[in-house]
Amino acid sequence: MYLATTGRRPDAPPLPTGAGRRVPGTVVALGAVSLVTDVSSEMVTAVLPLYLVLGLGLSPLQFGFLDGLFNGATALVRLLGGRLADRGGGRHRTVAGAGYLLSALSRLGLLLAGGAAGGIAAALAADRLGKGVRTAPRDALISLSAPPEALGRAFGVHRAMDTTGALLGPLVAFAVLWATADAYDAVFVVSFAVGLLGVLLLILFVPSGAAVPAVVPKPARRRSRALADPVFRRVVTAAALLGAATVGDSFLYLLLQRGLDLPALLFPLLPLGAAACYLLLAVPAGRIADRTGRRTPFLCGHGALLAAYLTLVAPPGWPTAVLVLALLGVFYAATDGVLMALAGPVLPVDGRAGGLAVLQTGQALARLVGAAGFGAAWTWWGPRPALVAAAVALAAALAAAWRILPGREAS
Repeated sequence: MYLATTGRRPDAPPLPTGAGRRVPGTVVALGAVSLVTDVSSEMVTAVLPLYLVLGLGLSPLQFGFLDGLFNGATALVRLLGGRLADRGGGRHRTVAGAGYLLSALSRLGLLLAGGAAGGIAAALAADRLGKGVRTAPRDALISLSAPPEALGRAFGVHRAMDTTGALLGPLVAFAVLWATADAYDAVFVVSFAVGLLGVLLLILFVPSGAAVPAVVPKPARRRSRALADPVFRRVVTAAALLGAATVGDSFLYLLLQRGLDLPALLFPLLPLGAAACYLLLAVPAGRIADRTGRRTPFLCGHGALLAAYLTLVAPPGWPTAVLVLALLGVFYAATDGVLMALAGPVLPVDGRAGGLAVLQTGQALARLVGAAGFGAAWTWWGPRPALVAAAVALAAALAAAWRILPGREAS
């Protein structure tokens, strides 16, 4: 069972008729929501490592454990979000909207927490829970709005718009910190206001249930079969293996900051290089995946991440930093939306959100292990041996995923 709706393989090239060349309006609307929301979230994400490690004095091990813990919480809630969205056939927007709203409200939590570790932890948990609830329903809406042969392009357009927000977020954070003499509270207030704007855009411009076909298979018989499908199991296994060998962006930015001896004020600008590269390559990567198959771009993207790890082992300098950020952007462009485009058509229509949630949960839990493991290795061995170990682990995971992932010939 490769497709529940068209009978075509998810890795097959597009139909010669040119169907699916126009990106559906629902995808564009969701991209606008993600753009605004990412401005809000990346404002906080850009300053968070600096705030926790340099401001509050957390060790790399503590930061890695905290970051991994909240990513794990996000992963588990994705299962709930996917299950709720699949019930009733038209609740994808409602569930996603609840997640967007919770993340926006978490900015107020950071503001009210002050420097209290418990309050900060609760606010971060609320933000990650909101992200976990909304991600699978949103991706299911994208998957159900576009024809299977054009999913790579649809996800590429969405991710490009999403990344535009990721590009603008650190710039806004930098501007706010510069204008307020490093007042983190001001960043949290502006982030909250922008997050509410994203919720409003979702309500006004994303149709409720419009992407879900009127006639679907019986839910009770189809939803439970996601992991029973051998092709989907192989996709989940490969994604989890690769996720466990992923260090995490925050650690890479901290390594670059230390290597360059970058002033704290400029730290929020580091993600801009990766975001700019991701923005430029997201749509072309999606188109290539639609034409040639999604397995190879996905694996090549992880190859770019491996190259970034190896580059960081070299002596620090601006050429090294530019290359690392560029490779990180290539990694996301070739893997994020491409993985959803690879897995989406394998799943039945009425279980699409739940199935994608299973995939995202497996990947996120694996990344929890990777983040905590790298934090421990950095604390015990130092950054360079930890990076070498991470590179070896990722190379091994790539070799295994090459054999596990289904190829174009799968049926």
